[in-house]
Amino acid sequence: MMIGRYFKTNKGDYMKQFWAPWRMEYILGDKPDGCFLCDIIADDKDRDNLLLKRGVACAVVMNRYPYNGGHLMVLPFRHVAELGDLTSEEKLEVLNLIDESITVLKKVIYPAGFNVGANLGKVAGAGLEDHLHMHIVPRWDGDTNFMPVLSDTRVVPVALLDLWDLLKPVFE
Repeated sequence: MMIGRYFKTNKGDYMKQFWAPWRMEYILGDKPDGCFLCDIIADDKDRDNLLLKRGVACAVVMNRYPYNGGHLMVLPFRHVAELGDLTSEEKLEVLNLIDESITVLKKVIYPAGFNVGANLGKVAGAGLEDHLHMHIVPRWDGDTNFMPVLSDTRVVPVALLDLWDLLKPVFE
């Protein structure tokens, strides 16, 4: 069974394309109007939405298309695009929730380190430019294994809802 193929990149080298057919539901599905982060905040189905914690003005959500297992996002409830648009209280809560998220991830999945930051603007990699969110990406020694090095393919070894079930009680 073929699960991928090679294609030539714009640099002239070859990269393996890994088939992920479960993403077709998202790719072909209707895109809701508005902001999916605002929709998550407004909804009460936290597990379905991968929402782990609601603070006073901000929340912690699992990234549905993670860079690594345990990739979380911290975001304000308000639909704002820039760090400067946050109130002082929101800025403090974002930092506190980042700190809490790192503590929870250390207890549950034992990463060796973290990348923390934001993609501000489309050219910086923001898939959603209009609703500010901070990324927390757990990292492990050797997590750049043979898959990304040799075949430009990342492996996320944990199911999202299984990980949500492990993380949620620790946030509470």
